[in-house]
Amino acid sequence: MSAREAAARAQMSRFIMSIMPFADAASTDLPLARLFRLSLFQVSVGITMVLLGGTLNRVMAIELGIPVSIIAVAMALPLVAAPARALIGHKSDTHRSYLGWRRVPYIWFGALTQFGGLALMPISLLIIAEARPGTVIYGEVGMTLAFLMTGFGLHTVQTAGLALATDLAPADKRPRVVAMLYTMLLVGMVAGAIVIGRMLSDFSPLKLIEVLKGSAMLTVALTVIAVWKQEPRRRDLAPSGEARETFRAALKALRRQKGLDRLLASLAVGTAAFGMQDVLLEPYGGSVLHMGVGSTTLLTALFAAGSLAGYFVSARLMGRGGNPYVVAGVGLMLGLPGFAAVIMAAPFGSVVVFSAGTAMIGLGSGLFAVSMLIAAMAMVSDGRGGLALGAWSAVQAVALGLAVAVGGFLRDAVTGLADAGWLGSAFQGPASGYSVVYLVEVFLVFGALVCLGPLVKPRRIEPRAAPAARFGLADLPN
Repeated sequence: MSAREAAARAQMSRFIMSIMPFADAASTDLPLARLFRLSLFQVSVGITMVLLGGTLNRVMAIELGIPVSIIAVAMALPLVAAPARALIGHKSDTHRSYLGWRRVPYIWFGALTQFGGLALMPISLLIIAEARPGTVIYGEVGMTLAFLMTGFGLHTVQTAGLALATDLAPADKRPRVVAMLYTMLLVGMVAGAIVIGRMLSDFSPLKLIEVLKGSAMLTVALTVIAVWKQEPRRRDLAPSGEARETFRAALKALRRQKGLDRLLASLAVGTAAFGMQDVLLEPYGGSVLHMGVGSTTLLTALFAAGSLAGYFVSARLMGRGGNPYVVAGVGLMLGLPGFAAVIMAAPFGSVVVFSAGTAMIGLGSGLFAVSMLIAAMAMVSDGRGGLALGAWSAVQAVALGLAVAVGGFLRDAVTGLADAGWLGSAFQGPASGYSVVYLVEVFLVFGALVCLGPLVKPRRIEPRAAPAARFGLADLPN
């Protein structure tokens, strides 16, 4: 290879790296190829989230005829384990293993639990669908257990995996590495939604079983590839009689970080604002706009694609020294026209308007989420990466779970009152309950902006130099 060809190839390599989002997250100890392999556990989590938050709620609401309020509770069940994420992160911070690992045992345990939950879902849904007298209760118990296992495994894998990434990355690269891993989560959601949507375009219970079983196997395989030889074995992590920091002491030390409480409050309200419609997105498209299963599953892909674009834009802004709180505020503001478009899609009967609003909501959600994550990572101290990520994820997941449950109950309550004639003729129609939920999300956006405002430090304006001497008509007396 000549010197000119080598220079041209090096220039092309630098150009490709410059346009790749989060390319600067790589380092000597954690090259980009190894980082991408590690991020596969987030891809598996994204596929599972598509199943839980997208495909299954549509199937249970439309094909199985289960009330949306019950579905909302089922969707919120995986988030019951969310408050334990801070504890899981702390345990992985202080875990002592004879094999010299801290994070890997928790990742394995979470992956196997997630696999068991996904494997249990098909038989439970079939029992509920058959609706034989005396057997439905077993299907409901099985479905509850399946959702709980899947949620607990998902949260454990994600918390320990993100903590492992912070261990492997240098301190100055950690916020970028974690942000990149969340980007790969959305990549998994987009790819999973597209593939699942195509497989279920001609829906049948047998195809749903095949999708669930295949997803269970794929998530385990991706997790195995992701963590293979990633965490080094250390002799100093073997069990010993040394006293370890308690969870309460570590949490107290973390909360001493200035501004952390307000950051978590802003995260909770903003997450609720964008997440309340999660359980309603596909049922809205099915019941109001009469979209098929495959088409409504692609709505989840559209939402995730919008979020992915928001992640890329946020990566560019953060790379240029942007203020994460300002970027988060911009993301919240972008949600307002998105919610308005979704509300207006019903009277217009337009799938295009509905899709545009969904993409806009996803874009705002992506900008908000990654900006708040980078702001939180700036507060992480050494030795508490798992605890900090667990606390951030726990607040986000709890807020999302409560918002999903409230959104489902609110939609059913408004629809029930409208059907009874208590709300007048303006609320007649299948879209009334959904529109009220989206209107509540608009108010939550304004609440998140109020919480976020004090975190944005005003820029100091330097006094300008006195203007140079000049002579003109304005300088003449009188």
